[in-house]
Amino acid sequence: MSENRKLAAILAADVVGYSRLASADEDLTLARLRTLRSDLIDPTIAVHNGRVIKRTGDGALVEFRSVVDAVRCAVEVQNGMVERNAGVPQDRRIEFRIGIHLGDVVEESDGDLMGDGVNIASRLEGVALPGAICLSEDAYRQVKARLDLSVSDLGSTQLKNIAEPIRVYSLQVGSAATKPAAAPETATGRPATAAPPKLSIAVLPFANMSGDTEQDYFADGISEDIITALSKLSQLFVIARNSSFTFKGQNVHVQDVGAKLGVRHVLEGSVRKSGNRVRITAQLIDATTGGHLWAERFDRDLTDIFAVQDDVTQQIVGALALNLTEGDRQRLAPEHSRNTEAYDYFMRGRELWHQLTKETNLAARNLLQRAIELDPAFASAHAFLALTHGLDYLNRWSASPPESMAQAEEAAMRAVTLDDSDPWAHWALAITKLYTRRHDGAINEAERALALNPNFAEGHVILGEALHYSGRSEEALESFARGKTLNPYFPDVLLHFQALAQFQLGRYEEAIDLLMQRLARNAVTDVSRALLAACYGQLGRFAEARAAWQEVLRVNPDYSLEYRRKVMPYKNPADFERMVDGLRKAGIVQ
Repeated sequence: MSENRKLAAILAADVVGYSRLASADEDLTLARLRTLRSDLIDPTIAVHNGRVIKRTGDGALVEFRSVVDAVRCAVEVQNGMVERNAGVPQDRRIEFRIGIHLGDVVEESDGDLMGDGVNIASRLEGVALPGAICLSEDAYRQVKARLDLSVSDLGSTQLKNIAEPIRVYSLQVGSAATKPAAAPETATGRPATAAPPKLSIAVLPFANMSGDTEQDYFADGISEDIITALSKLSQLFVIARNSSFTFKGQNVHVQDVGAKLGVRHVLEGSVRKSGNRVRITAQLIDATTGGHLWAERFDRDLTDIFAVQDDVTQQIVGALALNLTEGDRQRLAPEHSRNTEAYDYFMRGRELWHQLTKETNLAARNLLQRAIELDPAFASAHAFLALTHGLDYLNRWSASPPESMAQAEEAAMRAVTLDDSDPWAHWALAITKLYTRRHDGAINEAERALALNPNFAEGHVILGEALHYSGRSEEALESFARGKTLNPYFPDVLLHFQALAQFQLGRYEEAIDLLMQRLARNAVTDVSRALLAACYGQLGRFAEARAAWQEVLRVNPDYSLEYRRKVMPYKNPADFERMVDGLRKAGIVQ
């Protein structure tokens, strides 16, 4: 058979829970699907110039001339389904999930399409929420400036049987997209009309001016170290790295950054590294007026890089007229002289660790171990080495998770011994103590990290986790809220932690709201779907509980309650059993 290659917009769709619907009443389900095809789906595809490539019992594969046509068709179908499902019980609704990708396909002589473009669209459909549309980055790029869409960035996602992770965007339509919001707020959770704290700052990632993208890690490392230094000041509100770095590579207006992050001041700059010389420029800007408060250029030998960082911090302290406490002065005291080659390996390793994938985590460990070989007293390198082992444990990336946890604790203890003033070291140690069920020790280490760095967003979150697993969920919610304030673009897993705390307190509706927010940002989470099923079970909404549980097994057929019971570090086992009880009430488990 002859074939030709072309670029095509591919839409893949299927019915959520089709097997369940068919087993309950196959004839009725098929009749409803036929009606939907003739009255809604096929006419909508035709209007938007689509061509049905193939149908399955519960789905279809459709080719469009453009991504814009494909998205408009998908939105119209999903909105139409919202209307048709109005008043229908949850367990009898027909709901579609849809994936759209723009990619290379092979068209055979009979009109059938094959290739990665088709496969990726099908996998995107598989991670979409019921009633939602998932777009690949290639597809989203075609429509983001042309259609008024409310989109959640799900980040880099590993799709089943697709070699490389793909950035995925989720478009929720219908009732989920039109849920009324409360009063408008900034990303930090403060009302949009509220003035930011006077002593507040965000440090944007410094621009790499070296003409070599391989040097990005160095510019990012300088920015992160300045954030860390400023975060130690008790008088100053400092936005976390993760949120500041969302603006990397963007042309931004400082006033917009200040409004989105809820801060009064913004530090921006650039780094040029050439041989053994480095040039760093920095400027402090009032985000409410756009006025410059301070600017400086530093031309130094690479061996003076630590002195430059100290200079920048001290200049900001002076420009903001901060009255430092004795504790602040001690925290800002210059650290011991470091081996610059070890520091370079450390910055490379730390940057890779932030990417949170199995491959980059292993690469980060190798670089951090090299930094330690060059400078055995480098406490921060030991701390981040501990964090790489911790990631292996939490994600089951290693052959022996218990051994990974033991290595994490050994490295964290070494970091604390070398430098008891390193908040990252105490944070790493808090994680190891929590997941080995030494709850009081974990709380103590988290509190020590926060005493050293009051703006440590991750420190507030691990304290919240330790409090929750200790049965102190009301206090945990306060810690989680503080972490979100410091890190407005917080990772979606924080929503799950908050939901766990609300669930433990018996506030199931509040937990459901948080879990739905997380699912909008991360469609492939199994643990949040399982907790959602338990919430529905506790509320007596058994059909919704069973539907949520089916989604758990779709996302992860190997999901195990027994494994979760083993790894979730509850001080009181009854707290975990509350979740099992919700599933039991819905008839999901015995």
